[in-house]
Amino acid sequence: MSSEHDKSLIVLTGLSGGGKSVAAATLEDLGYYTIDNLPLRLLDKFVELMLVYENELNKVALVIDSRTKNIDAAIEKIKVLQEKYSAKVVFLHASEDVLVKRYKETRRRHPMGENLPEAIQAEKEKLWPIREYADMSIDTSQLNVHDLKKRLEDFFDVDAASGLVITIQSFGFKYGLPLDSDLVFDVRFMKNPFFVDGLRDKTGLDDQVRDYVLSDTNAELFLMHTKEMLGFLIPNYIREGKKYLTISIGCTGGKHRSVALTEDISKYLAESSKNKVNIRHRDINR
Repeated sequence: MSSEHDKSLIVLTGLSGGGKSVAAATLEDLGYYTIDNLPLRLLDKFVELMLVYENELNKVALVIDSRTKNIDAAIEKIKVLQEKYSAKVVFLHASEDVLVKRYKETRRRHPMGENLPEAIQAEKEKLWPIREYADMSIDTSQLNVHDLKKRLEDFFDVDAASGLVITIQSFGFKYGLPLDSDLVFDVRFMKNPFFVDGLRDKTGLDDQVRDYVLSDTNAELFLMHTKEMLGFLIPNYIREGKKYLTISIGCTGGKHRSVALTEDISKYLAESSKNKVNIRHRDINR
């Protein structure tokens, strides 16, 4: 038999139009043998054959979605896979308006029916309970194909650290809250470079903006307390078995304050731990 440590199992699920096809192709590129919509009654035996007995298939990804008739049974299967094989569950979703747009562009029929808004809502009600068990929930509303591919590559890179995979992202509240967040920090209380001549058209990646943001006493206190809190939380998350952590830092437009602070905290976490740290600036180019 093969060692459990040499095996990797991913359950890919979520809403139709959320990006599962792109995700499945990305996982295949990463060496995963991907099975789409295997009947639940065959799932246990298949996984046992693939992951327990000696063979060259060390990495397997299972796609489970609304085509599965009994979602309650699917949830129970997923929980068993998590407990028995340390399966990682990825749930992909997007806002209703984005899903409608994607379906109209592709002219595909939604698996839940002809009336698109009703079908999307029915599928969300059906599948949303699975999200509770997801190790990683990704809102693809503002991600293109390449963005989603990069996110998955960052998460499932074979060279990733054995601890947490941490994603720190800046965003603008005016464009909506990132639904894939585990922790959200609102930094709109800090002084805003947008109102300073010469800084408005720059971003938090520019030295002048960064220096302006970090010169705020509130920013100094925020960073001190946030780093202290993360120093407490992260070891406890790892001890609990959490593998992925998404930290979102938001200002008004997601271009100045949140970007500068995201860069500072990312650097701190990368230097102070062995965890893999990914950086995203969701709204910096808006």
